[in-house]
Amino acid sequence: MHTTEELQQILDTAIQNLKFPDQPKQLYEPISYIINLGGKRVRPLLVLLGTELFGGNARESIHAAMAIEVFHNFTLVHDDIMDNAPLRRGKATVHEKWSTNTAILSGDVMMVEANKNLAKVNPVFLKDVLDTFNETAQGVCEGQQLDMEFESRNDVSIDEYINMIRLKTAVLLGGALKLGAIIANSDKKDADLLYQFGENIGIAFQLQDDILDVYADPEKFGKQVGGDIIANKKTFLLLEALTLAQGENKATLEEWLNKKNFDPQEKVAAIKQVYSNLNIQDIARNSMDAYLQKALTVFEQIQVDDSAKENLLELTNLLMAREY
Repeated sequence: MHTTEELQQILDTAIQNLKFPDQPKQLYEPISYIINLGGKRVRPLLVLLGTELFGGNARESIHAAMAIEVFHNFTLVHDDIMDNAPLRRGKATVHEKWSTNTAILSGDVMMVEANKNLAKVNPVFLKDVLDTFNETAQGVCEGQQLDMEFESRNDVSIDEYINMIRLKTAVLLGGALKLGAIIANSDKKDADLLYQFGENIGIAFQLQDDILDVYADPEKFGKQVGGDIIANKKTFLLLEALTLAQGENKATLEEWLNKKNFDPQEKVAAIKQVYSNLNIQDIARNSMDAYLQKALTVFEQIQVDDSAKENLLELTNLLMAREY
């Protein structure tokens, strides 16, 4: 069994060894560019950890891990177009650096490259691997569509929001782990439990993101604190506040949500005050903790030795203790 540091090195080497065709240059250069922008590489790491949890060797699932990493970066390229985002990890987004048309096409070919990596998986597991990957990829697209639809709706419920983040963020964590489990030839029931673990961690992770956007230390955060508030983004915190607010709190929220011209810092301060009045941060943290506990309860049911679970538990603790 490898340490997490060793798995990171295996991943880094595999990412450096990803080879794309030379021509047309404009089509393939953006792929190398986005993949080499870095990031935490959590998703491909989960594939490897999923394999090692059941006694398999991470090297057997490296192609599936690369498929997940290329797919994830493909979704970022297309999401950035939809969000009109100028920056990704502090650098120009693909559509800004090249063009929107190039970014669309490069994203399309990344999906093909992800499939080419999947095709290198041991044929014994290929059908299950493809089924899991396709279900996951479709879920991510459904989540992104719901997220866009929520922008123009004023009646989004907390349950709908949780389902959206489950699809947009969490199914990919669950899917990555399950791919690893399949390639280790785990018991089907254990592979499904591991998927549920990943999905609940993913929801907790996204709720934590919502909280950090408002309450992170600006020195450590790496992006604008309060960005969600400024953009009227329907996060767990805002939806919870809209559900609970009455009287003056409700009037303040509605006033700032409808204002077209405003001082961003003033808006963040005003809405944070409403959140404080309604105890929103604690409610969000309790919800995040509930999904984390749900994940850990499911994880306990997986039929492997406790020592095999240590790396995944350690990564979970790291993810949930972040400040940025």
